[in-house]
Amino acid sequence: MHYHIILTERCNSKCTYCYEKSMKEFENGLEKKWQFEEVPFNSEVKIQDLKKFLKPTDTLIFYGGEPLLQIEKIKEIIDNIKCKFCIQTNAKLLDKLPTKYLLKLDKILVSIDGDKKRTDENKGIGTYELVLKNVYDARARGFSKEIVARMTITKQDLFKQVKHLIDLNIFDSIHWQIDAGFYKNDFNEKKFSKFTEEYNKSLTKLIQYWVEKIKFGKVLKIYPFLGIFESLYHNTKTKLRCGAGYSNFTINTNSKLSACPIMNGIKTFYCGDIFKGIKKQIHCIEPCTSCKYFPLCGGRCLYSNHAKLWPESGQRLICKTIIHLIKEIKKVLPEIKNSIAQKIVKESDFKYEKYFGPEIIP
Repeated sequence: MHYHIILTERCNSKCTYCYEKSMKEFENGLEKKWQFEEVPFNSEVKIQDLKKFLKPTDTLIFYGGEPLLQIEKIKEIIDNIKCKFCIQTNAKLLDKLPTKYLLKLDKILVSIDGDKKRTDENKGIGTYELVLKNVYDARARGFSKEIVARMTITKQDLFKQVKHLIDLNIFDSIHWQIDAGFYKNDFNEKKFSKFTEEYNKSLTKLIQYWVEKIKFGKVLKIYPFLGIFESLYHNTKTKLRCGAGYSNFTINTNSKLSACPIMNGIKTFYCGDIFKGIKKQIHCIEPCTSCKYFPLCGGRCLYSNHAKLWPESGQRLICKTIIHLIKEIKKVLPEIKNSIAQKIVKESDFKYEKYFGPEIIP
């Protein structure tokens, strides 16, 4: 089982797609629809309780806010609990994590949105250089496991930004999430319609680039492509691809278990606690479950699916990007199969770990 643990809701970044929008989203109607409760800003989960709850086969993902604001808590958990550890971080404080604990991590997910201009535009001046400095420092200190570039796409130039991160040769893998459907007040149909049209063109270009690399024996670890390819290649269906609500739960700051990290303090989505374990699962609802693409998509986002903050027209535009992704991977499937058949690449080159954080459906 995978668990995100929210160590703090505080953050040392003010990203335009998170902090700025959340400050404008004072009323979105969800307080009338769901049950909320006040929870601690910092985790009050006791180590002895967490130790009893987690199994050695579990994966614990340090999460926030910014989890590295709670380095002492991270150290305490790693010192006392036996399981696999990952972290999702903006990396601004990664150099402050002692090497002993850095090397205990299995994977590091780093928030970076592409090149210097785009990252600093979204996340603050100086962010890009600081993040790369700390990622290179982690490598220099001996971290040789997977570092994932975790992108938020706010403009249409997906190919340019992903290609930039690939060319840095410091990240092992990449995934992204489209900044869409999470805030009621940011929907503009004309603007987002133009975004989806240009984004889909850029996505097609990126897929073509991915396939050309495969033909020369290199499978780039681009998570949205790997996930869809796996299902098409093996002819399998999927539930929600991030595992939220059934294979990936979140340990809230008050020891409750919720379906997703974004649901800290939302009682409606509590699934148990660390004392009595998981008591229920939560899954996607309509209109996703009736969609013919649902067995390949899985529902995109549990929070967005239940919150329905955007109107139907906006949701259709989001779905348009997902359908395009699926169709474009279907188109190139024969070329990839041929590369496998000719032993240019192996089936195992496409394997990836599920449920530890990367979005398969952006």
